[in-house]
Amino acid sequence: MKKIGVLLSGCGVMDGTEIHEAVLTLLAIDVAGAEAVCIAPDIEQHHVINHLTGEEVKNETRNVLAESARIARGNIKPLQEIDSLGLDALILPGGFGAAKNLSDYAFKGEHFDVLPEVADAIRSFYRAGKPLGFICISPVIAAKVLAEEGVEVTIGNDHTASANIEAMGARHVNAEVFNIHASLGGKVISTPAYMLGPSIKDVAKGIDKLVNAVVRLA
Repeated sequence: MKKIGVLLSGCGVMDGTEIHEAVLTLLAIDVAGAEAVCIAPDIEQHHVINHLTGEEVKNETRNVLAESARIARGNIKPLQEIDSLGLDALILPGGFGAAKNLSDYAFKGEHFDVLPEVADAIRSFYRAGKPLGFICISPVIAAKVLAEEGVEVTIGNDHTASANIEAMGARHVNAEVFNIHASLGGKVISTPAYMLGPSIKDVAKGIDKLVNAVVRLA
């Protein structure tokens, strides 16, 4: 059975993984007959957001791995163990955690940095010819790490993010929420998801296509 890594960044759209996108990814992997393996970095998340009010919670810290375990029902591995997991592909759901915890794109725009262990994992999978899937805002990470490879990604049609992607030396391709874009011989696949929305049924269509493409190529 193919093993597909799902790299989580916390739990909750404003400060971690977008939960709908993560669950839809896990469901699609299971339906496709593959095994999902959840992983996350064992680091402190950038900050904590009250998802009811949208305000930052002061004097509270949370761990990305522990928060991601909520989505994974406790079945999750630290990112630093990724080389021992025998994964055939890797998918990164979106949510601000991708832009705040896996990277600092939310704060620095095109001049952002990617968490070194995340960048190393992406490069390792790419060099091994293993497919990579990027959902929602996470394609900016692909653009940063794989710009020199000439990667093409989509985040829908957001002007600021697409301009940042182009400024990094990658190429942005507009796509509808229910579509995917494949780049570098199919090794890198992206879909807009909640960068466009508007509803979970629309997001599900694109994620299902992305997961099926990744599993097929793995």
